[in-house]
Amino acid sequence: GCTQKYIVKNYFYYYLFKFSAALGEEIFYITFLPFTYWNIDHSVSRRMIIVWSVVMYIGQVSKDILKWPRPLSPPVVKLEMRTVAEYGMPSTHAMAATAISFSFLMATANQYKYPFELGLVAAFVFSMLVCLSRLYTGMHTVLDVIGGALISAVLLMFLYPAWDVIDHLLLTSPFCPLLSIVVPLVLCYNYPKLDFYSPTRGDTTTILGAGAGATVGFWLNHQYAAPAYTSENFQLGFPLITSKIVVVALARFFVGIFVVLLTRQLMKSVVLGMLGYRYKFPRGDREARRRLEVEVPYKFITYSSVGFSATVVVPLLHELLGLM
Repeated sequence: GCTQKYIVKNYFYYYLFKFSAALGEEIFYITFLPFTYWNIDHSVSRRMIIVWSVVMYIGQVSKDILKWPRPLSPPVVKLEMRTVAEYGMPSTHAMAATAISFSFLMATANQYKYPFELGLVAAFVFSMLVCLSRLYTGMHTVLDVIGGALISAVLLMFLYPAWDVIDHLLLTSPFCPLLSIVVPLVLCYNYPKLDFYSPTRGDTTTILGAGAGATVGFWLNHQYAAPAYTSENFQLGFPLITSKIVVVALARFFVGIFVVLLTRQLMKSVVLGMLGYRYKFPRGDREARRRLEVEVPYKFITYSSVGFSATVVVPLLHELLGLM
């Protein structure tokens, strides 16, 4: 794990693909998915989060079952070090980009008036940039990227016909909150065992935790609160967007992101402190955080709190501040 030295000869490609790679990471998920929920449409956000959770779980588990290595370095120069311990096939960046961009297109195409061809091009460009970034940064082979994109496409084909049924059950079933917590926890605790530590189990727990918290929030909102944001509030595309809508959307976003990041930081500190007390390790002990009995509850509780905060606490705060 030592960083390689390299010379950048084309800064345009360098920054373009470094930025594109970030579109498949936590910072993008934690901003774009809540923004969709706060400012566009609840149903669109619900479908994207469910698809994202399913696709990413299958992708992460597939990596650790197949155990295909990443490209050899040298000759490849790796521009990222955090994920170097993970296996390569399939590329979960490619899977996430394909799933999010095309599920967004599919969920909005029948609800909003905009040129479908333009949406299709945007989805293709977004996913292609992320896929190419994995090649440029030396983290995946062409086969890893193609495999990831194809797996996402197949999963979308199977999930799309069942979207309405799944969505209805998530909102109305009395068992939804319990199953939303128990099923992801069981999956995380029974994650495939590895010969050496990699961040895949922790990342998977993060994703499933965020999805679980958001799903519980969806259910509570449907049961006890009127929908806060609907397609009547904001129209995608080409009715003219007024300055007032832009200001309100930005205000919702910055207030929401502040609350989400504050929740994440507070819960990390509280949960890690409690686990440290329970298992007798100092807060800065990174090796202890990698243990199953620490990593899973630490990640799951923290990010389920983030998902719940984004879907329940933030909308209530928006209403209190008059941002509805």
